[in-house]
Amino acid sequence: MQIELNGRAALITGGSKGLGLAIARAFAGAGGNVAIVARDRASLGAAEAEIRAAAPGAKVAAISADIATAAGCEAAFKEAEAALGQVDILVNNAGTSQRGPFLEIDDALWQHDLDLKLFAAIRLGRLVWPGMAARRWGRIINVLNTGAKAPPAEGAPTAVSRAAGMALTKVQANEGAKHNILVNALLVGLIDSDQHRRRHAAAKTNESYEEWLGKLGASLPLGRYGKAEEFAATALFLCSEGGSYIAGTAINVDGGRSPVV
Repeated sequence: MQIELNGRAALITGGSKGLGLAIARAFAGAGGNVAIVARDRASLGAAEAEIRAAAPGAKVAAISADIATAAGCEAAFKEAEAALGQVDILVNNAGTSQRGPFLEIDDALWQHDLDLKLFAAIRLGRLVWPGMAARRWGRIINVLNTGAKAPPAEGAPTAVSRAAGMALTKVQANEGAKHNILVNALLVGLIDSDQHRRRHAAAKTNESYEEWLGKLGASLPLGRYGKAEEFAATALFLCSEGGSYIAGTAINVDGGRSPVV
């Protein structure tokens, strides 16, 4: 099956590296136009060049904004709309994996995690919604992780904010269906990404990153870790006409890791 986005415009947060960049490349390669959002201008520039090289015909906007704030969300949306004409697809991908013992998590960390992972999705959703509803076509993907369904010990605050994101997905999907705004969540498992590279560096092991990740992946039912391109392919399908009857789902992209379906 040939998947085409036919000029649809996507706003992708956390789009300069890892999963976000892989999604942007996949969308642009399928005939979409993309606005990638991150804070670091250097990584945005490199990502923009990479996407343009892979998909020369695509419109690409690189937007520096802090979406943990309401002002940052509004600025990102306005710049994306100005660059691409409209926003048909929203991918809420920004966020890091903050976790630790419950008693060691202070209010500031809780607040930042909720601002970046939950309130950014809420605020951006409000901004893109009217245009999607008016055009009777929209797609929203909330990128979460498997802790949203099966929160582990010392998994807060991430597991809590991601679980809230799963509830948000269902609310949005139920309200958006009548406007043909399809909202789904993709739950990350063990996938090669910048986040895992940071964890490897923090572990201070003598193993190479490939050896370290390979050992983790060997414990999964599929026997290996996932690739960012595999995750991006799932996002692309949901945002294409092939995914036109999928709404309100939370799909594990985790090689069978999660104990919850």
